[in-house]
Amino acid sequence: MKHVIESIRNVGLFGHQGGGKTSLAEALLYVTGALDRLGRTDDGSATTDFDQEEQRRHISINLAIAPCEWNGTRINVIDAPGYLDFTSDAASAMQVVEAAILVTPAQNEPEVGFEIAWNLAAERGVPRAIFINKMDRENADFDLIFNQLRSRYGNAITPLQIPVGSSESFTGVVDLIEQVAVIGVGRDVSSQPVPAELNQRVQDFRELLLESVAEGDDSLVEKFLNGEALTRDEIVLGLHRGIDSCKIIPVLCGSALKDIGMTNLLDVIAKEFPNPVELKPVHGYNPDTGKEIVLNPVPTESLSALVFKTIADPFLGTLTYFRVLSGVMRSGETVYNATRKKDERVGQIYHARGKYQESETELSAGDFGVTAKLADTHTGDTLCNPGRMIIVDYAPLPEPIFEQAITAKSKIDEDKLGPALQRVQASDPAFKFYRNPETNQTLICGAGETHLAIVVERLRKFGANVDIIPQRVGYRETITANAQGQGRHKKQTGGRGQFGDCYIKLEPNPGAGIQFVDAIVGGAIPKQYLPAIEKGIRQAAEMGILAGYPVVDFKATCYDGSYHDVDSSEAAFIMAGQAAFHNVAAAAHPVLMEPIMKLCVNVPESMIGDVMSDLSSRRGRIIGNNMVDHGRVELQAYVPHSEILRYAIDLRSLSRGRGSFHSELSHYDQVPDYISAQVIEEHQKVRSNSH
Repeated sequence: MKHVIESIRNVGLFGHQGGGKTSLAEALLYVTGALDRLGRTDDGSATTDFDQEEQRRHISINLAIAPCEWNGTRINVIDAPGYLDFTSDAASAMQVVEAAILVTPAQNEPEVGFEIAWNLAAERGVPRAIFINKMDRENADFDLIFNQLRSRYGNAITPLQIPVGSSESFTGVVDLIEQVAVIGVGRDVSSQPVPAELNQRVQDFRELLLESVAEGDDSLVEKFLNGEALTRDEIVLGLHRGIDSCKIIPVLCGSALKDIGMTNLLDVIAKEFPNPVELKPVHGYNPDTGKEIVLNPVPTESLSALVFKTIADPFLGTLTYFRVLSGVMRSGETVYNATRKKDERVGQIYHARGKYQESETELSAGDFGVTAKLADTHTGDTLCNPGRMIIVDYAPLPEPIFEQAITAKSKIDEDKLGPALQRVQASDPAFKFYRNPETNQTLICGAGETHLAIVVERLRKFGANVDIIPQRVGYRETITANAQGQGRHKKQTGGRGQFGDCYIKLEPNPGAGIQFVDAIVGGAIPKQYLPAIEKGIRQAAEMGILAGYPVVDFKATCYDGSYHDVDSSEAAFIMAGQAAFHNVAAAAHPVLMEPIMKLCVNVPESMIGDVMSDLSSRRGRIIGNNMVDHGRVELQAYVPHSEILRYAIDLRSLSRGRGSFHSELSHYDQVPDYISAQVIEEHQKVRSNSH
């Protein structure tokens, strides 16, 4: 069924894991008649948790679309993951909705996933509401959660409802605008007089509603301050304008699992939330000229569509999810990917509801769609008309913060690993991989252990079986004293022999790299063989002295040697250079050097003591801290890389998910003796096992 754009509502469900977002999406689908059976996350039957990993782990790992119809309004619900490893999907979803519903349970104060969603919405100016879920559960406390929200986010937090009963006695909600109790389950609800025991609470909360409505609309402030009663129409108008301007954040309540409060929530979405043309127009720029472009978000405009999710499937190929921002997207037409500067042939387009798809001939501005097998289109790309190019503003997604090393299980897996990594990366902007040349390991990078565990499963589906192995640290070695000696290579094989002979002196050269000095006098070694000696020294330095790590920052001076007119060659002097380095470096007091990272940690001020103590236990050295906004502190420290390989996981646990960090290589320092001994011992074990 085709809808005019004014009758479309695009709403995202956001919040911390376990808050009940997926159950809420399911309840909305069921109440509106989009489903004839209520699915459950516990048994893997929920519409928006259709991925096998979601069903196995009982968490959402992908955003999913759940469209439904309510009294002539098309509501596109996006169920966004709340698990912290999948914040990138929540960030992507926030960029394509006109309103956000932040879901939090009635039992505990809003957790970090709720805070992240709030901040994402605030940064983008997305109107939002709060749904206090699980009012049917034990220890449900609407007043406590509401007061915590007001304390944290201010008087914009505005009650639209209060619950009737709590825990097992929860039966419905009181509509504070209409001042009636809506009792019942699903669509089987009825309006009843407010229970007498709730009259005072209704008046108290309604007063908060009226204050917010008046403050949200300048035309109502004076009337309210003069003590004049606001009419119902004025309340509704002020509420709508306040929501659109983010001056009002309405609070609703209910139980998704018991299907209580759903009709009221749907009414608020349909009547009070903005449609696609009410908010700001489409902003972007011309990729060739850089000139700003502004399009009206209506079907009669030129086409612009934002790709907000791609899924790589080994059987179906690549599925591309897009939001039509302006114009019309049609099946079978050629569009222009302005981000990649390539034409794309659009095949059949569909409406998606979880894993189910309904084919369409065209989709207009304000709607969502999915298509398969676009050749080179990825998350964040803009599709448009070739004649009017535009790249739509798209905020970057969170960068990966956690790394693990992997190795292919077999030669066949190794051959398939590269293409599999490319396919997973193309469908997951939060995932990256690279080959570390210092450690010769393939590293996969993501948001956490669960994210990378799912990446490994996806690689397996593409035919590449891998093991996660310990990540090596890019240690280096250097010398701390002067030493000198000989390197001699002599070999007689019956014909022409091999002969090279050199004397070198090694000296520390801190911070200046490897320097080779020719100090030969009297032609002891012909000039043409000196580059070979240097090459041999550098090759030997790459192999290490102590633990197989590259030797850096030394000066090698070749001051004497000998040669043979027939048997000497470049190859022989390369071998002589290698032998000289091995003989001399061992006597030059070699030491192990470790990479030191500059770590910047951002945490709430109340957690700074715990973070500092933790960094000290990691051999960290605090170099400064400063206050940042919203009561947070940024702490800077120098910390050995070996101590923070799992810092993303550890900081999340330490800060209950409220901390963030970034790091960069600062310098190298000498490794303490007790750690150096462990690294050398491990190297010797690996060598002995390989032999």
